[in-house]
Amino acid sequence: MPQPQADKRKVFFTLMAPKARSVALVADFTNWAQEPLELKQQKKGRWKATTLLAPGSYQYRYLVDGQWWDDPDCQTRAPNPFGGENCVRVIV
Repeated sequence: MPQPQADKRKVFFTLMAPKARSVALVADFTNWAQEPLELKQQKKGRWKATTLLAPGSYQYRYLVDGQWWDDPDCQTRAPNPFGGENCVRVIV
């Protein structure tokens, strides 16, 4: 059952990638690569996306010009089935 809109919080995802041409957020809440969330380029090479998420734990990674990137600002990681790690964001 979907969470009511009022229970969701505005969450920002940012990544510094000054040479990137495209950056997408792929996550368990975007059905991974099936429905990526495109980040918008900001000033000085920073990319940003905003979404609404209910409280919980979410795994994600960035797709930068077709290459997988970790979030360097994320300290919490979880192993993924491909031998790497996903970043974890906890929304309270």
